[in-house]
Amino acid sequence: MRTHEKVLARIESELAAGRWALGERLPAERALAEELGVSRPSVREALRILEAMGIIRTAVGSGPDAGATVIDRPAAGLGAAVRLHVASGTLPVHDVVSTRVALETWAVRQAALAAGADDAAPDADDGTEAHRLVRAMAVPGLAVEEFVRLDQDFHLAIARRAGNQLVEAILTGLRSAVRDYVARGMAGLPSWPDTARRLCAEHEEILDAVTAGDADRAERAVRDHIVGFSREAGLAGAGTTGHPEGGNR
Repeated sequence: MRTHEKVLARIESELAAGRWALGERLPAERALAEELGVSRPSVREALRILEAMGIIRTAVGSGPDAGATVIDRPAAGLGAAVRLHVASGTLPVHDVVSTRVALETWAVRQAALAAGADDAAPDADDGTEAHRLVRAMAVPGLAVEEFVRLDQDFHLAIARRAGNQLVEAILTGLRSAVRDYVARGMAGLPSWPDTARRLCAEHEEILDAVTAGDADRAERAVRDHIVGFSREAGLAGAGTTGHPEGGNR
C-alpha cells in the first residue's frame, strides 16, 4: 500500500468513527502528517483524492474557511467516476439505457409511493422544479440542446424525489452518456418537432402519475418513455431489459 493510500485509509476510519463530522474542518496538513507519521506531500495527495471524491472541500489561505472541510456531496465523486468510464468508450449504449430503466423505474415508484403517503392533496401545478421544467420544455421553437438539458434536469428532479442519494449520484454520472446517445439518436429521427411534442406529453404523464401517487403507472410511463425514444431513434439493442411486462424491452 502506497503512503497516500495509508493516509486515505486512516482518514476513512476516522470519518467512520465520527471523529470528524459534516461541516467540520480537518486538522492542518502539518498536523495530519505528524499524527500519521507521513510526509506532507502524501497528506496533500490524499486530500486531493478526497476532494475529487466529493468527501471534502479545500480552500487556501489563513481565514476561517481555509483548509479541508468535510462535506456531503456523494454525487460529485461517483458522478465523475462514471463519466470517465463512459468517456473511455467501455460502456455501450445498451448498458446505459438499461441502467437508466432500472434506476429510474425504481425511483419514480418510490417517489409516487411517497406522494401517495402524503396526507396533503396533490397540486397539479404546485410550482415544483419538475413542473417548471415540463412547462419550459413545451415552449415552441426551443433549441434542441436546451430541450435535452431541460429533459435531463426533469429526470433528475423526479429521481431526487425518491430520496436515495446513491441512485441520484449514479444518474448524475450517467448524464453525459445519456446526452451523447440522445444527440446521436436525434440525427435519425424523421421529425424532431413531432418527437419533442410526444416527449413532452410523456413527461406530463410521468409527473402526473408520480404526483397522484400511482406507482404502477409512473413506473410503466418512465420505462416506455426511455425505451420508446431509444427504439424510435434506431439505437440498436438499446433498452432490452427483459422486463416481464410488455416483452423484452
